[in-house]
Amino acid sequence: MQASSATGRLALVAAIVAFVVIVFGAFVRLSDAGLSCPDWPTCYGKATWPGHEQEIAHANAAFPQRPVETHKAWREQVHRMLAGSLGTLVLAIALSAAWRRRGALAALAAAAVAAAIGVVLYMKAAYVASTAFSLVALALPFLVAARLDRPAPYRVAVASFAVIVFQAMLGMWTVTWLLKPIVVMGHLLGGLLTFSLLAYVALGLLMRSQATPAQRPLHAMAIVSLVLLSLQIALGGWTSANYAALACGADFPQCAGAWWPQTDFGEGFVLWRGIGVNYEGGVLDAAARAAIQIAHRIGALVVFGYVLATALAAWRRGLPLLAATIGLLLCVQVGLGIANVMLLLPLPVATAHNAGAVLLLLALIVLLVRTRRVA
Repeated sequence: MQASSATGRLALVAAIVAFVVIVFGAFVRLSDAGLSCPDWPTCYGKATWPGHEQEIAHANAAFPQRPVETHKAWREQVHRMLAGSLGTLVLAIALSAAWRRRGALAALAAAAVAAAIGVVLYMKAAYVASTAFSLVALALPFLVAARLDRPAPYRVAVASFAVIVFQAMLGMWTVTWLLKPIVVMGHLLGGLLTFSLLAYVALGLLMRSQATPAQRPLHAMAIVSLVLLSLQIALGGWTSANYAALACGADFPQCAGAWWPQTDFGEGFVLWRGIGVNYEGGVLDAAARAAIQIAHRIGALVVFGYVLATALAAWRRGLPLLAATIGLLLCVQVGLGIANVMLLLPLPVATAHNAGAVLLLLALIVLLVRTRRVA
């Protein structure tokens, strides 16, 4: 019991840190600071960022294609530092979940070493070898999780280390592939997946299920709600990565003065466009961006309807506080989305919209754990 409580408390702390990393990452992206450090994991070759005049002059000479903007560079590098701290926490959680399983502990330690070697090799431009070590770091935690003879939250805790390693790789590709939309969207989803897994571990180990037979159907509704919300978040990430948030201008509920403006869904949803293109500012035309924005609005309607129905069902089945929380977060999130359009994407509102998605995700995970069937 003590071991489960320790792992659960550690996962709770990590989930809070993950929330901070996600929201701060949104702030970095929305303030156009995503490429403010042209290298990875250093920033202009420094562990921090250039600050003094001599350092800035040296950095500008080394990276003439990306002059130093100190007010942006610190944001990107602090985000990386926070993400690195989260990675250390997730490793500690995985080790705690596998405690007293010597083979499992050895495999996780090997995964951590392989990940570190992969970073060093990447910095030395040994990309093939770096990829090989990174794949080892990804595979070992999944193998340990599959063979671990412990309840599901512990196996999820171990697997989460592989997710955080892949999330670091996505962060690297975000920079080196110049804000490629599929990578930017994947990085957002990876952060939310990390948060969700950590929240599930914490809740699974610290919160007991007290579901009545009447409440158990809510479990399936929670799963569907989570799937729909995840798809909508992916659409939101695609909207942001393609700079399509203002494709309709400040027009709502219409778009650019029409209920159905000129759109190009085929061009708007091309996932892979090759490597070497700088996607900063976006590369799509107005019709393609409008298609993405329209899809995001339609998705919002679907999610609003189903999640609201889930909240009402939870209210009727004896979970009024949780139901009210889900309903309130859902309405606030929709309101923030509309405000983003009508106020032309102010940074505080856009950042809050990202935070709202995480909190709504958390509320649905609480419902999922609260209504699970206990063996």
